[in-house]
Amino acid sequence: MLLFLRHYCMQARAVTEDGPESIRRAGLRPTHTPAVLINRGPIDQQLGKIAGLTLTDERRKAFRLLVEVLAVADERRRERFCSGGCGHWWHNLSVACG
Repeated sequence: MLLFLRHYCMQARAVTEDGPESIRRAGLRPTHTPAVLINRGPIDQQLGKIAGLTLTDERRKAFRLLVEVLAVADERRRERFCSGGCGHWWHNLSVACG
């Protein structure tokens, strides 16, 4: 799952600047391993390292962070490229009522 999330983050054109907001949204401390990694160097390399974490606790944090990286990157893309409408089926999913 982490590898799929990494791929989707890259498809959404995640950038290094997405790191701090993603960490905040994920509720991680800046000292948690995935948070440290995302702030070190090129985003594509760091997302791969995050997806490759092996300890269960770190993988949970990695999952939360990658979901938020995807959210931040996708929000930016929606605003810049899809605000007038687009053909991305995932931008047209209905919101579940609850």
